[in-house]
Amino acid sequence: MSTTAPTLPKTAPVSLELHDVHKWYGAHRVLDGIDLTIRPGEVTVIIGPSGSGKSTLLRVVNHLEKPEIGYVSVGGEPIGVRRGSGGRLKELSERAILAQRGRIGFVFQNFNLFPHLTVLDNVAAAPVATGRLTKPEARELARELLGRVGLGDKAGAYPRQLSGGQQQRVAIARALALRPGVILFDEPTSALDPELVGEVLAVIKDLAGSGTTLVIVTHEIGFAREVADRIVFLDGGRIVEQGPPSEVLDKPRHARTRDFLAKVL
Repeated sequence: MSTTAPTLPKTAPVSLELHDVHKWYGAHRVLDGIDLTIRPGEVTVIIGPSGSGKSTLLRVVNHLEKPEIGYVSVGGEPIGVRRGSGGRLKELSERAILAQRGRIGFVFQNFNLFPHLTVLDNVAAAPVATGRLTKPEARELARELLGRVGLGDKAGAYPRQLSGGQQQRVAIARALALRPGVILFDEPTSALDPELVGEVLAVIKDLAGSGTTLVIVTHEIGFAREVADRIVFLDGGRIVEQGPPSEVLDKPRHARTRDFLAKVL
């Protein structure tokens, strides 16, 4: 085993684009023509009422949900589809989609850690499964990432032995293990006790300052103001307005945005 922690090739922050994305379940239209371009290294925070389509939007980005109309591209590459003859979009194989997802980190609300694996092996699993690193290399990288999120002393613990905040920090380290060009956060503090929220937000704030492209769905408006380059307000599956925090939060143009903020601030 090498004596220095391995590092995967640095992945440059990438652009993320949603092109006229529609998603519905039966008669219920969850996303209704979403057009959104996120620049490399930009921190975009998505806010809006429950049921507005925020989590579905994130799941469409990495093709956990397939849009009925439109498509998503990361770094200029369509996700989950390719252009066939006549320019029509054709679904990729599951194997190809899984390979694409390696470029998109995803931190879920409820951690989704493997309960039978130690913290170290939870973080090391993806680089080994994708063949990017050997197991010894992946475990060294996992130790490095656990140190980055303040859990270097928890490598041998199991998820059940950790607090919710610690589990979510492990989930963030796991998302970083493939060096993704963009990381998605789906309400990363919603399952936490209030006193544990700060430790997770501190880690995300550190990432936001590192140049990684981040898309964060959150109800933490104060945090959104602090870290976001841009805030997107979603309602009824549509983008109502977007812009810098100083505009959307302090001088919202749309009455629906003003009404929402009046209830949450």
